Amino acid sequence: MYGVCGCCGALRPRYKRLVDNIFPEDPEDGLVKANMEKLTFYALSAPEKLDRIGAYLSERLSRDVARHRYGYVCIAMEALDQLLMACHCQSINLFVESFLTMVRKLLEADKPNLQILGTNSFVKFANIEEDTASYHRSYDFFVSRFSEMCHSSYEDPDVRTKIRMAGIRGLQGVVRKTVNDELQANIWEPQHMDKIVPSLLFNLQDPGTDSSASPGCDKEKESPADLTERCLRELLGRAAYGNIKNAIKPVLMHLDNHALWEGRSFAVRCFKIIMYSIQSQHSHLVIQQLLGHLDANSKSTATVRAGIVEVLSEAAVIEASGSVGPTVLEVFNTLLKQLRLSVDYEVTGCYDAYGSRNTTKEEERQLQEAVIKTIGQCGYVANTALGTGPGHKGGVLIHTCTALGNWGPLL
Repeated sequence: MYGVCGCCGALRPRYKRLVDNIFPEDPEDGLVKANMEKLTFYALSAPEKLDRIGAYLSERLSRDVARHRYGYVCIAMEALDQLLMACHCQSINLFVESFLTMVRKLLEADKPNLQILGTNSFVKFANIEEDTASYHRSYDFFVSRFSEMCHSSYEDPDVRTKIRMAGIRGLQGVVRKTVNDELQANIWEPQHMDKIVPSLLFNLQDPGTDSSASPGCDKEKESPADLTERCLRELLGRAAYGNIKNAIKPVLMHLDNHALWEGRSFAVRCFKIIMYSIQSQHSHLVIQQLLGHLDANSKSTATVRAGIVEVLSEAAVIEASGSVGPTVLEVFNTLLKQLRLSVDYEVTGCYDAYGSRNTTKEEERQLQEAVIKTIGQCGYVANTALGTGPGHKGGVLIHTCTALGNWGPLL
C-alpha cells in the first residue's frame, strides 16, 4: 500500500506538489521560503499554470478555514501576496479571481483576525499596478463589507478599533484600485458613494475609538479619525467634475440624518476638508450643492438653517479666495432669500403654512445675524480678490451693502 500511495503522490501535477511544499509540518515555522522561491520561479516560467496555482491555493485555504487551521491560512495568504507581487503576465486575471475569492472568504469569517488578514492582503493587491485589463471586475462585495467593518460594534474596544481601521483601509484600497480604471465598476456611482462616504464620516466623527489599539504596525498607530481624514482627502482629490455631486450628496444626507448641522463644528470641519481636498476648479460645485441644500431646508428649524449658513460661509470664503465668478452672486441671492423668509417666520412665529411648527424670535435673530455675517464675509473676500476698494463703484462689497440696506426697515 505504501508503494501505491507513493506512486500516486508522484503522479500529482507539479504545481500542486510545489504548492504543498511551501507549507511546513508545524504552521508556527511559517512559510518555507526556499520552496516558495521554487513556486514563484515555476509560476514565472509557466504563466499558463498561474490560474491553477491560485485555484489550488484557494482550495487549501477554504479547507484550512473550515478546520480552524489558521496558521496555514496565514501561510496561504502570504504565498498569494508574493505571487501577486512577482507575476504580471497576461494570465494574472484568472489568478486574481482566485485571490479575491480567498479574500472574500476571510472577510466573511466571524474571526476578526481573519477579517484583518484578508483586508491587509487586499490593500497590498490594491497598490499593484496590473499590466493587463481587468474586464469589469466587480468590487461591490468589498465596498459593502468594508463599509460594514467601518461600523463594527465588536464588544472589545481594541478589537473594534482594529476592525474599523481595517475597513477604512479596505475602502481606501477599493478607491485606489478602481478610480482610474475605466474598465472597473464606477466607484462614483450613488450606490457606492452612499456606502463609502457615510462610513468614513462615521469614523471621522466617532470619538469612541482608541488610537493605540494596534501596536506593532506603524500605519495603525494613528487614530481611526486621522486615517479616515487621509482617506477622505484622497477620495475627494480624485473626484472629477462629473463626480462631485455624487460625493457631496451623501455628506449632506449624513449631516441631516444625524442632526449634525446644529452642532456646526463637525459640519464645518467636514466641508473644510472637502474644500481643501477637491480640485480648485470644482469648488463652485460644492457651493452650489450647499445653496441647494439650504433652499431645500427652508422650512427646517432656525438652528439647522443657521448651521448650514455657517458651513456655507466657511466654504464660500475658501472658494471666493481662489476665484470670483457667478457663484458669489448665487450666494448673495440665496442668502437674501433666506433672510426674507426668516423675517417672515419671525413675524408669524412659525415656519409652515399650518402654524404647527413654531419658531422663536431669538432663534430667527441668530439666523439673521449669521446670514448677514456670511454676506459681509463673502463680499469682502470677493471685493479683495477683484482688486477693488470698498468705495469702488463696481465692487461686490457695494452691491452687498446696497442689498442689505433694503432690509433696514425689516431688520
